[in-house]
Amino acid sequence: MWGPLLDQLLNRFVDLGRLTLTWPDGHTTRYGSGSGSAGGGGGGGSGDAPDIAPDIAVTLSDPAIARRLVTNPDLALGEGYMQGSLRIDGDDLRGLMRLLLINLNRPRPMVWWRRPLDLADTALRPLMQWNDARRSKSNVAAHYDLSDALYDLFLDADRQYSCAYFRSPDDTLEQAQAQKKAHIAAKLAIAPGMRVLDIGCGWGGMALTLARDHGARVLGVTLSEEQHRVARDRVRAAGLEDRVEIRLTDYRAVTGTFDRIVSVGMFEHVGLPQFETYFHKVHDLLAPDGIALIHTIGRSAAPSATSPWIRKYIFPGGYVPSMSEASKAIEATPLWLQDIEVLRLHYAETLRHWEERVSARAAEVVAMYDETFLRMWRYYLIASEMSFRAGRQCVFQFQLARRVDAAPVTRDYLYPQAPAGAEAFGSLGGSVGGTLAASLGGNPGGGSRTAPAAARPGAPRPSARPRPKVAAE
Repeated sequence: MWGPLLDQLLNRFVDLGRLTLTWPDGHTTRYGSGSGSAGGGGGGGSGDAPDIAPDIAVTLSDPAIARRLVTNPDLALGEGYMQGSLRIDGDDLRGLMRLLLINLNRPRPMVWWRRPLDLADTALRPLMQWNDARRSKSNVAAHYDLSDALYDLFLDADRQYSCAYFRSPDDTLEQAQAQKKAHIAAKLAIAPGMRVLDIGCGWGGMALTLARDHGARVLGVTLSEEQHRVARDRVRAAGLEDRVEIRLTDYRAVTGTFDRIVSVGMFEHVGLPQFETYFHKVHDLLAPDGIALIHTIGRSAAPSATSPWIRKYIFPGGYVPSMSEASKAIEATPLWLQDIEVLRLHYAETLRHWEERVSARAAEVVAMYDETFLRMWRYYLIASEMSFRAGRQCVFQFQLARRVDAAPVTRDYLYPQAPAGAEAFGSLGGSVGGTLAASLGGNPGGGSRTAPAAARPGAPRPSARPRPKVAAE
């Protein structure tokens, strides 16, 4: 029964490219045209055209996997790869994910028996993402309280666990992460002495940068006990205890007033039912002339459900919002949406760097955990990378304020040294047209201090009024 249903599903699903499937009994079936274009909008592996579907061969060794692929294909695919019951020729996981995502993004008839399952998954989103304070802490611990040694294997020295900012495909991960922090600091238009709240501060890298390089006084909050411990140790080692405080607390428990609020890679953990709560809290904590910068993975398509595999193994309670969902929640508050920037292939490059580092030190990951964990972690990084290259994921940066004139009225202040006729530097995703240097270049990166807002032509002058202290919890 399940074999014919899986065969029907794959016949409907795979049109572009080719999937050669070897079944547990040894017979082989081919699906797809063997060639074809997705019509743009993707991105392949390094050196591949973004819209050409590949030719991939897969072997199933467990008869039970057919049932799981029919009833819950996303979960079964990831678990099959983790457990070794689904093997890809040449271990070409990037190719398989690209083939699946290119076909997923094309208009296609849905197999009738998949429709109620997909509708149920979407309908259950609020229940799966009901992230109150207790559940939020549990969800965070499941991912961020893993071994410090694991994160040391693949993150940069500053432990930036979010999308980097590549001004050139030749940038190192360290350069790109420093450029990300500089880009965000420029959007915040920070002046020395400003009070900054870092919601979801991670291991403290952004807080340390804003205090050390921009003279800010920063409160960072996290729900991860490991991140809290490491971040506090880093603050002490840097001698910045007078300017940086790291608290183990939920953002909803923070009180006080802040000139600037920054949140990088945390909004994905808020959950759809809490979106308006989150933005109302940002509004309430922000000074009347303050600016907030919210950096989050986003979806450049209609709302969808979280991958069951990601929800089970990587980010319980997590959700990647569409632009319409995030904007609707912002519109429910008095906040001004001052600017939106969409970063597209930057996270794909970031994830590629991370996965290459994990694979280069695979034996150490196996020694820490086991072979199944290594395959799980590689699947997470590669599937995520390909969702940016061939899927519909991107990164949104929302600049928010309580006053219409809080931020400069043009983006000139972000690129004061942008060269005329900036040279295109090629592709971050294998084959991407257009000149990117004009939009990515010119911003001081790599530890450069960003000039205060008042020093930039056309930028609003920071208020001279005394900055209020943060109220104790």
